[in-house]
Amino acid sequence: MRVLIDTNVLIDYIANRAPYADDAEKIIVLCKDNRIEGCVAAHSMMNIFYILRKSMSVSERKTFLFSLSQITEIIGIDRQKIINAIVNHDFSDFEDCLQAECAKSFSADFIITRNVNDFENSEIKPITPDVFLQNLI
Repeated sequence: MRVLIDTNVLIDYIANRAPYADDAEKIIVLCKDNRIEGCVAAHSMMNIFYILRKSMSVSERKTFLFSLSQITEIIGIDRQKIINAIVNHDFSDFEDCLQAECAKSFSADFIITRNVNDFENSEIKPITPDVFLQNLI
């Protein structure tokens, strides 16, 4: 199974945000154990680095991102994905549309996110971490 892991799930994991961290960690472990194929949009890496700047050192953030890059594919943003997101009127949020474009490029089965409503118009089905884990068993 192939999944794109949305930024919010990754931040739940690294920032240990209750009550979401446990499910986020389980998804990361599934990727690490090669039980699922996970990917992350390249711009999520930059967003995570920036968002966590007040709570983590540069070294801690780089260590996390390096570890993440070892267990997931990083899907780049290119000209065509940007154009697709610009002309896509089904998404109100440009960043979410780019996430969906990356998921599509990866041929993901799901976008794992806590914000499923943000992806209601995505070609790739959004699913919350808890529902994904329940259905995986």
